[in-house]
Amino acid sequence: MTAATRREGQAARDERLGFRIDEETKALIERAAKLERRKVTDFCLTALAEAARRTIAEHETLVLSDRDRAVFFDTLINPPRANEKLRTAFAEHARRVAR
Repeated sequence: MTAATRREGQAARDERLGFRIDEETKALIERAAKLERRKVTDFCLTALAEAARRTIAEHETLVLSDRDRAVFFDTLINPPRANEKLRTAFAEHARRVAR
């Protein structure tokens, strides 16, 4: 590993995240890390990052039923005419949001 690569790795890990856990949870994590022949820190970072990505994906993904999907695409293809409520909403938006 070159000095530049080491510096890049160090720069990537200059933030800290600290929390306390109970003895049973710590033993569980240490056992899992040992089974994968990894350091506890590396095991925890990987597990936390994977959980974070999964959580974000779950919250940013919209799952529609077949019926909902059909209604959505039909509305895109054949949009309804703007009614008074929609015109009012657009006018209010234009009033509140500076361009």
